[in-house]
Amino acid sequence: MGAMSVRPDTEAAAQQGASNAPHRAGFACFVGRPNAGKSTLTNALVGQKVAITSNRPQTTRHTVRGIVHREDAQLILVDTPGLHKPRTLLGERLNDVVRTTWAEVDVIGFCLPADQKLGPGDKYIVKELAGIKKTPKIAVITKTDLVDSKQLAEQLLAVSRLGDELGFEWAEIIPVSAVKDTQVDLLADLIAPLLPESPPLYPEGDLTDEPEMVMVAELIREAALEGVRDELPHSIAVVVEEMLPREDRPADKPLLDIHANVYIERPSQKGIIIGPKGKRLKDVGTKSRKHIEALLGTPVFLDLHVKVAKDWQRDPKQLRKLGF
Repeated sequence: MGAMSVRPDTEAAAQQGASNAPHRAGFACFVGRPNAGKSTLTNALVGQKVAITSNRPQTTRHTVRGIVHREDAQLILVDTPGLHKPRTLLGERLNDVVRTTWAEVDVIGFCLPADQKLGPGDKYIVKELAGIKKTPKIAVITKTDLVDSKQLAEQLLAVSRLGDELGFEWAEIIPVSAVKDTQVDLLADLIAPLLPESPPLYPEGDLTDEPEMVMVAELIREAALEGVRDELPHSIAVVVEEMLPREDRPADKPLLDIHANVYIERPSQKGIIIGPKGKRLKDVGTKSRKHIEALLGTPVFLDLHVKVAKDWQRDPKQLRKLGF
């Protein structure tokens, strides 16, 4: 069974060892079926909203990296899309991206919600993980605020057994709640020693190395997805055409003009996104603008247009154009 982790009483002991320990830096990714709490955990570790969170599966498309800066280590979080049985060309591409990423990171965290039984989806992922021999794997039981201690103990046992069944040992098994900020720091403490010795790979202030345009597109996409529960989240792609500082503005009152297109697959979806009298699109603009301004630290004028890119998920040329 993997080591169970409980916070030590004395932080002094840890500090003492830390001062002469070599600095470490490396990459980790969280895997797990959709809604296992991966993006929320990334945001909690980094302390700012970087990966998009949505309660629709499959919304994290790009490899968004959040960066955790610590005195002893720098942890770069790579957010891969969920691994699933592909139905489209896009699905197959995403799965290839996933496997390549897993082979390249230093640590893999497998996320399993405390309140859901271990299902076939989880087993499918862990089985794939078992094939990646060299990389240490941590089992992270998420959403512990939703269960009692008995349920939590059962889940810890189930995930430990799953490792045994597949013939590998978890480097650690740790329960966390990102929402309540329980044991999130401890998770970073456990990942740090598994990283290779290395100076920091990114400057101190960086939270992510995603180009700003991609992050802005993701924030718009997240806002566009919200509220369209039953319609297809996959059929929305966002491309930021340009981001330009507005000319002839005084230095102390800058304004950034952002022009972006929201692409959908069919003309019939246009009405869904725009909403009656354009209200829905306006809401999407207002909501994403707030997040974008927080991210870029500057006032923004956001110009949004909805366009149809016919069946873009199945068309390699469109996929390339939309950044996949």
